[in-house]
Amino acid sequence: MTAPPLIAVDIGNSSTKIGQFAAHDLFPTSSSPEASPVAAGRLPQPQAIWSFTTGQAPPGLLGTALPPMPCRWKVISVHRRGSQLLADWLATHRPRDEVHWLTAADLPLVLRVEQPHRVGLDRLAAAVGVNQLRTPARPAIVVDAGSAITVDLVAADGAFEGGAILPGFRMSAEALCGADLLPLTSLAPEGEPPPPLGRYTEAAIRSGLFWGTVGAVRELIDRLSRPLSAPPELFFTGGDLRRLAELISPQARFEPHLVLGGIAAADRNDLAPPGKAEGGLLR
Repeated sequence: MTAPPLIAVDIGNSSTKIGQFAAHDLFPTSSSPEASPVAAGRLPQPQAIWSFTTGQAPPGLLGTALPPMPCRWKVISVHRRGSQLLADWLATHRPRDEVHWLTAADLPLVLRVEQPHRVGLDRLAAAVGVNQLRTPARPAIVVDAGSAITVDLVAADGAFEGGAILPGFRMSAEALCGADLLPLTSLAPEGEPPPPLGRYTEAAIRSGLFWGTVGAVRELIDRLSRPLSAPPELFFTGGDLRRLAELISPQARFEPHLVLGGIAAADRNDLAPPGKAEGGLLR
């Protein structure tokens, strides 16, 4: 019997990502643009769920909409208000759908950290996704950008070892804006990195935000890599990090749907017949 379509959702502090997955796929067949569930304060009408910020149906999911048949929703969240918005919308508009709010226990991942219950589920789901992509027996470092930037280590045996958290671009810019004479400044979403030499205040802030993050991520990767017996593979995810990946290493892989892919991998592990998931990790 074919499983119902899978809808994977990652609700973060600043944006929400949604992807629809076909059976056995690690990457979504269609996905939404990032959107904030908080700015709108509500979810739009049924066929516009892929856009959390407007009440108008977007082009959406590469031209597709929600499947008319019941779906399975697998959701991770680090934002309680966003979770409630989605839960209310599903109860009203998709009552026949199966909804599962994932916890760390649902993810096929060994955690070697002191407080497993406090690790963000987005970090763990990204590690699950990396375990489907990395070379077997090679460690990996995962860099993810959202409200914060995380740099995490996945061991050669696939276990999550922890990592580092630093402020994201927007959070750093807002902190600087707290000073009396410094304006709120953002990075240009596309194009070349800002020049290191800023000749006016906003340009100097952009330089500091961008190149300071490049330096911090490089240093963290270097220090996390030193004790390892083999050089780690590098994976970057998150909308702000495509340019950083290119600057930090030519071998770095940018995977925009890594967290959603981890949710899909966890779902396949959950559906696998006995004996198919070995060692807690789906291969």
